[in-house]
Order: sequence, then structure tokens, then C-alpha cells
Amino acid sequence: MKMFEVHSVKDAKMKMIEHFNDYRLENEEIHISKAVGRILDEDIYSRLDVPHFRRSTVDGFAVLAKDTYGANESLPAFLQVIGEVHMGKEADVIISPGKTAYVPTGGMIPSGADSVVMIEYTERLDEENIAIGRPTALKENIIDIGDDIKIDEKVLNRGSRIRPQDIGVLTSIGLDRVKLSKLPRISIISTGDEILAPSEEVKPGQIRDINTYTLAAMAEEAGCCVTNKIALQDEFEKLRDIVEESIDNNDIVIISGGSSVGTKDITSKVINSIGEPGVFVHGVAIKPGKPTILAKVKNKAVFGLPGQPVSAIVVFKVFVEYFIKHIQGIDTDIEYTVDAIFSSNIHSAQGKETYQMVTIEKDGGEYLAAPVYGKSGMISLMSRAAGYIKIEADKEGIVKGEKVKVTRI
Repeated sequence: MKMFEVHSVKDAKMKMIEHFNDYRLENEEIHISKAVGRILDEDIYSRLDVPHFRRSTVDGFAVLAKDTYGANESLPAFLQVIGEVHMGKEADVIISPGKTAYVPTGGMIPSGADSVVMIEYTERLDEENIAIGRPTALKENIIDIGDDIKIDEKVLNRGSRIRPQDIGVLTSIGLDRVKLSKLPRISIISTGDEILAPSEEVKPGQIRDINTYTLAAMAEEAGCCVTNKIALQDEFEKLRDIVEESIDNNDIVIISGGSSVGTKDITSKVINSIGEPGVFVHGVAIKPGKPTILAKVKNKAVFGLPGQPVSAIVVFKVFVEYFIKHIQGIDTDIEYTVDAIFSSNIHSAQGKETYQMVTIEKDGGEYLAAPVYGKSGMISLMSRAAGYIKIEADKEGIVKGEKVKVTRI
């Protein structure tokens, strides 16, 4: 029996990027009302200053700061009120020494004024005069022109995932449409003579189809458009036809099962029969997930994932999600992790990059991570886990009290 050549996780990722270095998704222009969660395919620069006029950050009175120097409750400064600024209107008064005007929060600062006194520190004496019981500093309570965003400033980077607050930035600079990467199209195929649909009655030796639905959900969560979810038996010709059709109509194809070296494991043969260069990685020094396949056919990415659900989920996170980020221009070096203290000693498979499922709980000001134990292939390992830690291939394990980074799942 021929054994596959095992690559390190780092080398496997490098080979994947080498094969798809120039692969990028097409983009589409979308209205910002539908952009949340999507990936920007352009850098965004402001075409104007924000704000484009001087604004007050408080309800108060626009003044010359020097008119308030030395003011206190016992000896206030007295100023004449010469007008009022209305929201959405241009200020039509000019502040000169000894004069002031009321300005609401967000209102335009009148010409001549260089600070705003909060209304709480003023007292109305009559219709035309106020007393100020506190000095104010130059530009206090004022947002100047361009203080928020300056003209030609880069405000969002290509590869950013649009958040609700980013929509606010886009509207502030006058944009209502942006270029976004099209959603990666992905086909999920699960193979195995033993798998049945979730609603079917299983007999001894049969199992319900976990991977198709789990991987499809993960793909959607990663920002993909799942075009189909297929489960079929290990039949070479039928699998080949479905894989080839999926390659023609998608950016990514996932085949779950049939990737190890057993007599019924045909995934690599099917992939190589469709086109060049075919499989370029078959076997990764990773636990779980050693029989991972990475391939390229017709300039499309094909992944062969182990049939065991836990292994398939881990490999999806490590390789498929990494690839999805790459083709969308997202920084693949950024990982969203939680710092935690490990609660016990645990050994790893030395020579393999090990992914250990963990739970997380808050203990005072720190997070504690504890391993989730279970036998290989148990799907409940994932449902009980809040995330995983990565143990490098050259480490023997983690000791109790060691600081770890937990990637949430």
C-alpha cells in the first residue's frame, strides 16, 4: 500500500499560495445598504474633509477663549449674547471680544469663536447676557474641519470586512456604493457508502451525514455562497462527474471522505483524473486531519477533507478558511484569538501540529482554557468546545498555567 508524503502545515500553506498566487475573485459594485459582512475589493479614500465645517461637541456658548480666562463661580466672566446657531443652518453671527452665541451639539461654530463653554458652566442673567463660571481652553469642545477624516485620507483597506460602523464612515464621506469581492462559490461533496441523510433511519454500520451540513454552515459563516450540498457513495465515475461539474461552476470544491490510503479511498484518483496539476499535497503533519488533500484543477481549488467530522472541521479552519481569506485579499496573518491560562497538563503528538479543542470560562480578570476530551471522531467534541489551541509540531504539549491563544469556533 502506497503511503502519502506528509507536509508540515506551513509548507502545505506555502504550496497552496504558490499554486493560487494570482487567483482573485471578481468584484461587484454594491449599495452600502447591502454591504455589511462583505469584503472590500478596493482601498477607500475620502474625497472631502469630515467635518467640512467647525462643529460643537456640546450644548453651550461659542466664545473667544481669552474672554473666559480667570473666570470662576465667585468672579464669573460676563458676555453679551448676540444670537443663536440652529441645527442644519449656517452660523450667521460673528463672535468678537465680549460677545457669545448659543450653539447646540453638532451645530456650526460661528466665525471668530475659538472654543465653546458647556451650558452647565453658564448662567443666563437676562435675554442678552450670561455669566460664565469656568475658563475654557483654546479649541475646547470644538471639532475642527478635517479633525475626523481629512481629504485624501485612507479610511478603509481592501480586504476589510464591512462592519456597521464602516457604513457610517462611508456615508460620512459621501459614498453610497462600493466595490466588493464577489462571494466565493463553494460546492460541498461528502462521500461514503455508510452515510445517510439526517432524516433517514440508520441501520448498524450506517451513520447520518454530518459533514455536508457542518461544512456548508462553516462555508456560509466564512462568507461563501454554497451552491450545492451533495452526499453520495464511493463510486468513481459518479463522483468524478459531480466533482468536474462542481469545479466548472465554483471557486472551491470540498470533498469530504475518501482521502486516506484505504482501498475505498478514491478522492485523489478522482481529482487527478480531471485535470492538471491535480493533487499537490496529500498528507499533512496535523492532528487531527493527517490525510488532507490540496489540489488545483482548471485553476480551481479542490480540498480533500477527512471523513471524520472533527478532523474535517479542523482542516476547514486551517486550510479552507485560510484560502478563502487569501482570494478575498484578507490578511491571512490576522487571527482572532482570546488569551487564556491553560488549566491542566496535556501531551501532544510531537512532530504534528496539534489542534486541541478547549472550553473557556472567565475567572476574575482572566480566561481559563480547559481541554475537551473524547475519542477520535466524536462530533460532540466540537459542540462542547468554545475554540481550539494550536500546539506547534516541535512542542511536547502544554503545561498547567501556561498562557495560550484560543481561536474561537
